Amino acid sequence: MQDNMNDGTEKHPLGVWGIGSPLVAEKLIPTQFTDWGLTDYQEAWNKQEELLNATVAIKTQNRVNGTNSPTPNHLIFNEHPHVYTLGKSGHPENLLLDEQGLKDKQATYYKINRGGDITYHGPGQIVGYPILDLDNFFTDIHLYLRTLEEAVILTLEDYGILAGRYPGYTGVWIDPDNDKARKICAMGVRCSRWVTMHGFAFNVNVDLDYFKNIVPCGIDDKAVTSLEKELGYKLDLEEVKGKLKNHIAELFKMELI
Repeated sequence: MQDNMNDGTEKHPLGVWGIGSPLVAEKLIPTQFTDWGLTDYQEAWNKQEELLNATVAIKTQNRVNGTNSPTPNHLIFNEHPHVYTLGKSGHPENLLLDEQGLKDKQATYYKINRGGDITYHGPGQIVGYPILDLDNFFTDIHLYLRTLEEAVILTLEDYGILAGRYPGYTGVWIDPDNDKARKICAMGVRCSRWVTMHGFAFNVNVDLDYFKNIVPCGIDDKAVTSLEKELGYKLDLEEVKGKLKNHIAELFKMELI
């Protein structure tokens, strides 16, 4: 996934993204954490839309009525059965399977309303959906994406892997500064009235063969990898989720509830 924006580094007040926390907050921001487990993609998409619309409705009422009702924030983790999703700026030809090929792979395909091109979701991948009112955090979509990336970078560091960013693209990469660059986490978001949905896909124990059926994120000259491939063994997915969740909470100054 890619959000089809530039990488925003020239605008970021923290420069090279070597950050402990990008926020200065007087108190932690309450955020509901939920793990949906293995969830059908359409079902998860519908749930995201419901949460986003409910938050936007509160913001609209506040504006119309001059009230200040608090808006909720959600951090959602889940996995999906095999599915390919194409962003609103994507190219359908980057899916290399026809309808029968999708059936043979037991995979589904959706055109969706995030930015970016095509990506794959499947078991063993942590898919994160932050449904956040950025008015509660900061109204800067570049900073939002960079902070999500930083949480993944710190999680990889916990496993002894040095990762970073590839100029001009969103997501997290290993060896981003040489010709061995490979993507381990993709991102694509939608933001409406500063309320976010969609998010990131972090490859942990995922079956990388499914990426061979697409041009991932529309990038045809870079590889895709996983934590399992880099380390040479399967990871405890719940352990990885715990580390990632904690890094997100720390960077965004969240109080997970």
